[in-house]
Amino acid sequence: MRRAVIAFTAFLGGLVFLLAAPAYAGPADCQGVRGTLKLQGQPVNGVKIVVTSEDGKPVKEATSNAEGTWDVQVDKPGKYKVTLDVGTLPQNAEVRGGNNVRTPTVYEKNCSTVLFALVPKAGGEPTPGAPTAPAETEGGSGFWQQAAQLTFEGFNLGLIIALAAMGLSLIFGTTKLTNFAHGELVTLGALLAYLFNVGFGLGVIPSAIIAVILGGAFGYLQDRFFWGQLRRRGTGVIAMMIISIGVAMFLRFLFLFLHGGDSEPYTEFNAQAGVTVGPITAAPKNFIMMGIELVVLIIVGIALLRTRTGKAARAVADNPALAASSGINVDRVIRVIWTAGGAIAALAGIMLGLSQTVKYTMGQDILLLIFAGVTLGGLGTAFGALVGSLIVGLFIQLSTLWISPELKSVGALAVLIIVLLFRPQGILGRRERIG
Repeated sequence: MRRAVIAFTAFLGGLVFLLAAPAYAGPADCQGVRGTLKLQGQPVNGVKIVVTSEDGKPVKEATSNAEGTWDVQVDKPGKYKVTLDVGTLPQNAEVRGGNNVRTPTVYEKNCSTVLFALVPKAGGEPTPGAPTAPAETEGGSGFWQQAAQLTFEGFNLGLIIALAAMGLSLIFGTTKLTNFAHGELVTLGALLAYLFNVGFGLGVIPSAIIAVILGGAFGYLQDRFFWGQLRRRGTGVIAMMIISIGVAMFLRFLFLFLHGGDSEPYTEFNAQAGVTVGPITAAPKNFIMMGIELVVLIIVGIALLRTRTGKAARAVADNPALAASSGINVDRVIRVIWTAGGAIAALAGIMLGLSQTVKYTMGQDILLLIFAGVTLGGLGTAFGALVGSLIVGLFIQLSTLWISPELKSVGALAVLIIVLLFRPQGILGRRERIG
């Protein structure tokens, strides 16, 4: 037991050393405001940002670059007024709600992120190279074009959630552990890819491959030296669930310490011109990402159905004691599931980082949606996690046709509650006798 603890501690120390590398690659001090401007997932270039003091005295100005990012450093901490010059926006874009002023507080040696949500403006003339908004025409064709666009974006989000949810569902199925630290496995994959991409100068693709391998290794070592030890000591699933909350908090603040609180993009695949396919406009990377996600999900599904390890995993999920009496090495099967779950979660984090940016809370931000997908599809079922996640992703995006985008996640969780009221076991789950 002592050697296992020492080995796991040594691994965590190595992980800290690896993730700490990019923390020293950038400037030592950052004091100011920054942000990223995007319209329908595409960066917006040439938008003017004006920063003044709280009493209106000019401070500095900035213009968004080809990646849509802008940055203004200030001399002293305090409250500032950040104004987006709407006259420099593309003709087909506007700030959601018309509010183009933000008043962030800048703390000493800290950068505050300022968000301006850009949305398509009906009737605007498209700017060359900028994403276009669907025009409103007779018969409501603009509505259906927007619905098609949001459906595509919903599938994209749903597949990313499905990658993370499948690993969580498999781990729950074999161990009955509700792992609240699974979101941090998603974040770890994105941060490791960022480390090798930005810190070590590798391309995004080789960085992603290395990150997925390391994510799987971290999943294996977690079970080998931590969760497996707790199971052998007879720790209950409720206690282990509470422990997972502590692990999630530890990893999250470790990521904050090592990576910082800023949102950072990868060095590639950021500013891509949109490709129009019928009523859908998206960056080429989105089509490629969705293809990769589908292929991975199909491979995992086939492995569960056809391979010897997959059949053993399903046997362990159904009845661990009976599986062990049949000659199946339960601990080995669970370790394989943890390895696969860590690797798939890391891939989900990389895909999420490519769709958005990399930050230390990205796994936490989608953890509730991951649980919603798993629960909606059926706890412990891999294919249920896929179906539930796609429903969650689609509803989140399509609901913005009728409700405010700020409430889209709330609507998805409301659907989850309604479905579970009528089918508590989920869509593909099985009824179980309790007691």
